[in-house]
Amino acid sequence: MVKFILNNELVQTKLNPGMTLLDFIREQKQLKGTKIGCREGDCGACTVLVGEENQGRMRYESITSCISPLGNANGKHIVTIEGVNLIDTLNVAQQAMADYFATQCGFCTPGFVVSMTGYAINKNKTRQSTCNDAISGNICRCTGYKSIEKAGLELEKQLMDTQGSEDFEDLAEKGFIPTYFKEIQNRLKELTLLKPSTNGAVVANGTDLYVHHADRLTEEAVHLIAADRSMRHISFSDNRCTLGSNTTVTDILEHRRLQEIIPNLRQHLKLVSSEPIRNMGTLGGNFVNASPIGDMTIFFLALNSTLTLQHKKGGKRAVAFNEFYQDYKKFDLKADELVLELSFPVPSPKAQFNFEKVSKRTHLDIASVNSAILIEVEGDSIQEVHASMGGVAPIPKYLYKTVEFLKGKTLDPINILKAEQVLQKEISPISDVRGSEQYKRLLGRQLFFAHFIKLFPSHFSLKNLSAP
Repeated sequence: MVKFILNNELVQTKLNPGMTLLDFIREQKQLKGTKIGCREGDCGACTVLVGEENQGRMRYESITSCISPLGNANGKHIVTIEGVNLIDTLNVAQQAMADYFATQCGFCTPGFVVSMTGYAINKNKTRQSTCNDAISGNICRCTGYKSIEKAGLELEKQLMDTQGSEDFEDLAEKGFIPTYFKEIQNRLKELTLLKPSTNGAVVANGTDLYVHHADRLTEEAVHLIAADRSMRHISFSDNRCTLGSNTTVTDILEHRRLQEIIPNLRQHLKLVSSEPIRNMGTLGGNFVNASPIGDMTIFFLALNSTLTLQHKKGGKRAVAFNEFYQDYKKFDLKADELVLELSFPVPSPKAQFNFEKVSKRTHLDIASVNSAILIEVEGDSIQEVHASMGGVAPIPKYLYKTVEFLKGKTLDPINILKAEQVLQKEISPISDVRGSEQYKRLLGRQLFFAHFIKLFPSHFSLKNLSAP
């Protein structure tokens, strides 16, 4: 039995929790405002808000319902465009879209309005985001976006007159949300929830599995693990950072301590998908997807991470992350094991980190090649270094030989040029839809050089790192 609040209605269903939330909303509840677009989490036409209590307050996030299992709505508040519109007039986001002529065919408009409303609910200074960030996962094929951007700026302007983030009474009074939002937290507390089934395919938030296997998972049993809060955490102890496997990219992006450790963290992670997918995608899911270009895999390989794997019966074992991947889509995870958590040593204050990514679009796209590096320099001597690269091998590649060459070397252009020659012998890209082998080798070289140009601008430039 799956229980949740859909807009202002309590829903209880015995339908397969593996069916998509989108199909339940449209076909079972006949709420047709949530649209079917790409069914891959890319277009945002199916955007809904998911609200749940966390640390005593309600937190709402936008997700793409086309690749989200129904069972993950258990115990939560799901808001569709119909639930946003349960007021006597247009809400602020809808009115702004109308005032700035930000809709033409109208197919994408519900998704934009839901994302903008989610932004209004969650707006606070710590997120340091804009309304245009919130609609990063919504695609419009008609308007050219400028009118939508203006509507977003108008919503931001009106938010300045509210009492602050997540003050539901004030937001309702000023027309951002319906009044029923004020009662949701208490109503969710009254729900009696059943434990989910532990049979079937293991699914966290489904951002990869449901792209490829939504029809099959709709019919089969699924073991949903996203609700396990013990696997969603970020903690620090003994100079190590530990992240649960259900931790999302958004959790990482918004964590203040991690922002201090990695100063450009927000800039790096804005290259990873759209906001709805960052809200959904988990570390464990990214790792066992085993994509050779998985952004978070490349990111944490360069942080010298360790995985903790847990057997269904409770036993645990640790695996160095750079030894986890064995071949294309093959990795060191035994039957009935889950990725429980990842940990890495907190970098020294002297260490610097950088992440680079090139794709056909700057944002919201899969990498052609991505790369990360952690490097610590004493004087002009490289004391410690870890580097990784994606899209250049059958697996996410930890650059063993390149790292070995760099350790102890003087930080100068000659050694970096030599290291790049080692890199080229270590990688083995193939030609595919994201580029030819030659192109990927070129990207590998340029991204490797970009690390040093960005981190050590007084030492390196495009001129002194040009190939001889």
